[in-house]
Amino acid sequence: MSLLSQAKNNIATLRDQIRSGHFTKMTSGFAPGLVQGNVVILSKDYAEDFLAFCRANPKPCPVIGVSEVGSPFLPTLGTDIDIRIDVPEYYIFENGKHTQTSNNLNTHWINDLVAVVLGCSFSFEEALRSEGFTIRNVEQGLNVSMFDTNISLTETQYFSGNMVVSMRPFKESEISTIKKITAQFPKAHGAPIHVGDPSVIGIDDIRSPDYGDSISIANDEIPVFWACGVTSQEALKHAKLPLAITHAPGKMLITDKTYHELSSNYLNNKD
Repeated sequence: MSLLSQAKNNIATLRDQIRSGHFTKMTSGFAPGLVQGNVVILSKDYAEDFLAFCRANPKPCPVIGVSEVGSPFLPTLGTDIDIRIDVPEYYIFENGKHTQTSNNLNTHWINDLVAVVLGCSFSFEEALRSEGFTIRNVEQGLNVSMFDTNISLTETQYFSGNMVVSMRPFKESEISTIKKITAQFPKAHGAPIHVGDPSVIGIDDIRSPDYGDSISIANDEIPVFWACGVTSQEALKHAKLPLAITHAPGKMLITDKTYHELSSNYLNNKD
């Protein structure tokens, strides 16, 4: 049985573990082949502007799913998905500040909320691994390293800020192929936005990520940076909305869909 077949067979069990609170780990390397997503939940009063922000900044914020107002369900991503209970850990933001962490949203959900799901680089990680490349954070059992940058975003009425990036190290001889592979995943952040010197994009210390874990970089490796969905959390902090909810960095929503399945459906839409 292929890894994808195993993932599809096992997703119900994994989802039950997430819902019960027994699985609270980062999700990189789990359910290989199935699309994972960043989650942003906010009031309908701000949802259209947030979607406009995503359209204006598609590299860090590629939309793959949007719920109906007040509905916790996302049938385009999975018939059984309930956004209130299917993420290992949630961050609750009040007036732009992270005030709470929770394993479910049973006491936080209200009927004017809209859930937006953004593509995740974990999709192209699987493609790279299938081509024989080592993903250091997966190899070490760690969360991917993520950094704030000096790369400004296109602003909308409520949302602004700078891009957040994820980093994975590779040998210089590998980078051309890695760019070609990841460019095939535009709804999972696509090709890298920077290769090499981290200071060029405002990162002072590559060993001290702003989110996730510090991973090892060999002497013959170069840091490679991709746009990251945690950018949306920075935009929420700047917007200072009364209430907003996201996934905890690295602890994603796991969908029922492969990238190919979504590409032939929702991913070709403008949003």
